[in-house]
Amino acid sequence: MTEAEAPPEKKTIPFFPDHIKTEAKVTLGILALAALVGVLGMLQPVGLEAPADPMSTPTNAKPEWYFLFLYEMLKYIPKTAGVLIPIGGLIVMALWPFLDRKQDTQRAARYRGIFSAIALVVVIFLTVLGMTS
Repeated sequence: MTEAEAPPEKKTIPFFPDHIKTEAKVTLGILALAALVGVLGMLQPVGLEAPADPMSTPTNAKPEWYFLFLYEMLKYIPKTAGVLIPIGGLIVMALWPFLDRKQDTQRAARYRGIFSAIALVVVIFLTVLGMTS
């Protein structure tokens, strides 16, 4: 069946000559752009600053907001405890569904307000600790 005999709804574009040519053009364009950046980098190199000193942290270095309370916690407690406390908290959170086996929902509902208050205090503490820097 030739291309002229094919019904209009069945017309397709052959992969080999058309798509391969298009992909080759895109690849050559990307390689040309990479070569241009490389040549510009050789002609006008960017100067490097002083080598990094792992024992001296710059004063403006801060982590993202979700790690900021961990970073600030290291100011107030020893570094070993500052590493072990979050790891212990993650382990407790991972094991909590397996440890909480209460069947009495009435008794659990009685303590719900207390646990909500504790969670609220922890969230406020972590927020204030993160904002102190």
